[in-house]
Amino acid sequence: KSDPMLVVYTKMDGRLEEIGRTEVILNSLEPLWITKAMINYQFEIVQPLVFRIYDVDTKYHNTPLKTLNLAQQDFLGEAFCNLSEIVTKFNHSLTLNLRNGSGHALQGTVTVHAEETASSRMAVDMQFHCLNLDNKDTFSKSDPFLRVSRLSESAVAIPICKTEVIKNNLNPVWRPITLTSQQYSSKDDPLLVECFDFDASGNHELIGSLQTTIAQLENLYNSKAGANFYSHKGQKKLKGQLFLDKFQEKVQHTFLDYISSGFELNFMVAVDFTASNGDPRVPQSLHYIDPSGRPNSYQQAILGVSEVLQFYDNDRRFPAWGFGAKIPRGSVSHCFNLNASTNDCEVVGVEGIMSAYSSTLYSVSLAGPTLFGPVISKAAEIASHSVQYGNNKYFVLLIITDGVITDQQETKDSIVRASDLPLSILIVGVGNADFTQMRILDADFGKRLESSTGRVATRDIVQFVPMREVQGGQVTVVQSLLEELPGQFLEYMRTRDIKPRPPQHASAPPAYPPPPPQL
Repeated sequence: KSDPMLVVYTKMDGRLEEIGRTEVILNSLEPLWITKAMINYQFEIVQPLVFRIYDVDTKYHNTPLKTLNLAQQDFLGEAFCNLSEIVTKFNHSLTLNLRNGSGHALQGTVTVHAEETASSRMAVDMQFHCLNLDNKDTFSKSDPFLRVSRLSESAVAIPICKTEVIKNNLNPVWRPITLTSQQYSSKDDPLLVECFDFDASGNHELIGSLQTTIAQLENLYNSKAGANFYSHKGQKKLKGQLFLDKFQEKVQHTFLDYISSGFELNFMVAVDFTASNGDPRVPQSLHYIDPSGRPNSYQQAILGVSEVLQFYDNDRRFPAWGFGAKIPRGSVSHCFNLNASTNDCEVVGVEGIMSAYSSTLYSVSLAGPTLFGPVISKAAEIASHSVQYGNNKYFVLLIITDGVITDQQETKDSIVRASDLPLSILIVGVGNADFTQMRILDADFGKRLESSTGRVATRDIVQFVPMREVQGGQVTVVQSLLEELPGQFLEYMRTRDIKPRPPQHASAPPAYPPPPPQL
C-alpha cells in the first residue's frame, strides 16, 4: 500500500505557495493525518486552496519532511476548493473529489476540516474607577485616562487598550473596556496599567502606574479593595487608587461561529444607468462592453464582490436592480428589476447578474437623475421582511454609480432607517466624478449620519470606495469594500444578543421566508 503525505498550497496571483505538509502515514489507503496547516482567514478575498497527495518512497522515510523533494515522490492526486467553502459548512468539514494532474476524476476523496484557534473567543469586560489621584494641572484638575499594556518577555510595554479621557476630575469613573485573550495572552501574564493626565499636544503626564495580571484584577474586583498607584518606575507608593466596578469573563462569538451555524450573507446589487455614464455603444462609455471580453468598471465591481460573497449565500439567488433609466414602455425608474421581470427581482448566480446587466444595457434608455433612496428602501424592505421569519440572514447591498446623488437627504434618511436592520451598504464610485459628497454617507470619521428628523443612525452601515483611488494599489477595491463587513455583521448580532445556533439546529436546512410583496 501507499505511504501518503498531503501538501497544502494557497494560490496567490496564479502561483502556488506551500503552507504546510502533513506527516507520512505508512502503508495506508485511508490515512488520517494529524499535522495541521495554519492559514490566516481573510473574509474580504477569495482564498483558493490546493491539496496534493504524494506516496513517499521508502528510501526517503528518514528524510526531514521540509527538505523532501516532491518531484521524486509518486503523485496520487489533488483537490481544490476555496477556504470560504470549508468555513461556511456547519462542522467546518468539506469532502473533495481527487483528480489527477490532467484534471480527470479519480476514485479517492479527501476530507478537509478547519478550526479556529480557541483563544480567539475569550474576553473580559472591566470597568475602572479611581480615587484621590494626584493633580498634575495648576489652574484646574487633571484630565485622566487609563492605558493598559501587555508586558513582553523583555519587559517592553505593548499598549492594548485605553479608556476615554475624563475632564477635570481626580475621582474618575470610566466606561467599560473589553480585553480579548488575544490581547492579554493568559490570565497570569503581566500587564501594566498607567494613568495619565491628558494633554492635547500628545505629551501626556504620568499620574501613576501599577503592574498586575488579569487574575489579580479579578481578585481586586472580588475583594472590592483598591490597588495603589506608584510613581515613575515604582519608586514611591501614591495615595491614588484603582478600583474595579465590573469584571466579567465572556465568550465572544466570532464571525465564523455564526456563518458555520447557518447564518447567511445575502448579496444584492444595484447598478447606475444614468446618462452621465455615456452611450454604451461608444468605447468611452463606462458601460461599454468590450468585445475582447475585458470587463468594464461595473462588471469588475460586480464580479469582484459577488465572487467573495457567493459562498456565504445558500441559494445563490441575488436580487439585482437598476436605477436612473427609462424602461421599455414606461417612464424613468429609480428601482427596476435587472431581469426585466415584473414580479421577481432575483437572478441565479454571478453569471445571472452579469447576463442581466448586459441585456439591460440594450433594453433601457439611460436617463437620470441619480437617486439612491428607492433602491436602499427596497433592500431595507427585503431585510425587514426577513427579520419577521428569523434572524439568520444578513443582507449586503452593492451600489455601483458614476455620479453624485441628487437625493442626499432622502438617501441619508433611508440609511438611518436601515441602520436598525441586518443590512450593510457597499458603494463603488466609478469614473472621474467628484465623489466628495458621497464620503458623508460613510461614517468612518466617527460622525454618524443624521436624518432630517434629527434621528442618528444606530450604527455605521455604509462603506464607500472610489474605484480610481485604489486601482493599482496594494489593496483591491473589493478588499477596501469588504474589510468592515464582518465587524458590521458582529455589531448587529451582538447588540441584539443574537447568538450562533447550537449544532443540532445548525445542520437543519434553512427556512426561507416567502418573498416580500413586490411593488
